[in-house]
Amino acid sequence: MNINNFIKSLHKQHQQANSSFPDKELAREFMDGFFEFLFIPGKQKKRSEFELTKEFESYKCHLSTLIYDVVADEERTQEIANNFFYELPDIYNALQKDAEEILKFDPAAESIEEVLMAYPGFYATAVYRFSHQLWSQGVKILPRVFAELAHSKTGIDIHPGAEIGRSFFIDHGTGIVIGETTLIGDKVKIYQGVTLGALSVSKVVANTKRHPTIEDNVIIYSGATILGGETVIGHDSVIGGNVWLTNSVLPNSIVYHKSEISIRDKNPLADVLNFVI
Repeated sequence: MNINNFIKSLHKQHQQANSSFPDKELAREFMDGFFEFLFIPGKQKKRSEFELTKEFESYKCHLSTLIYDVVADEERTQEIANNFFYELPDIYNALQKDAEEILKFDPAAESIEEVLMAYPGFYATAVYRFSHQLWSQGVKILPRVFAELAHSKTGIDIHPGAEIGRSFFIDHGTGIVIGETTLIGDKVKIYQGVTLGALSVSKVVANTKRHPTIEDNVIIYSGATILGGETVIGHDSVIGGNVWLTNSVLPNSIVYHKSEISIRDKNPLADVLNFVI
């Protein structure tokens, strides 16, 4: 069906259904199917082949249905869908760079196909990049639904409003939280359990920059928490595991959490320990 005629048919359906929210199951089917269409080995399409298949056209109709559910306007739906698929080659290229970065720096990754099929960090990044494009067009609830689907599937929570640069690398990923106003540069690597969050959850600051800025070539190891809209992690820095940061760090810094660990054998202590309270 011609996409214009398809959207007009949606208008009639929407008038009858009177819905203003996307169907969550339809959103899940779109995202999983579209990801597989673009990336799963054996089904991958070259960028030049995107618009040469009936399957691709079906995904355009599928996404248009979801968009129309939240904007309820034929012309606006057409504009948003067209912009999304116009930007798709660039999004696809960015995701290829993300996958290559994982393959390059994870010793456990043996092929790009393994990354595409088996790495939750790549899936979460793909959903983020699709969702962010819609978010940047002023569509809000649908990208949030997509993000929550990826969150429930991978344990990685990336707000679609965050801005993430090229060659992004998530390893393992479980427990990662990236807030709405986070800015992340190029070639940043993040490990499991990292939080890029806000210092305050007050609604008063809802329209301000609440989350940190991470500059290029930064590595953030597992369990680190970085909070605050004015917090900037300078380029080429390394943030160690379990670090808690609410202040900025200069470029080329190494920040680590120092803990004391004592190890002894199971033999009885030579001296009696006396405790005084």
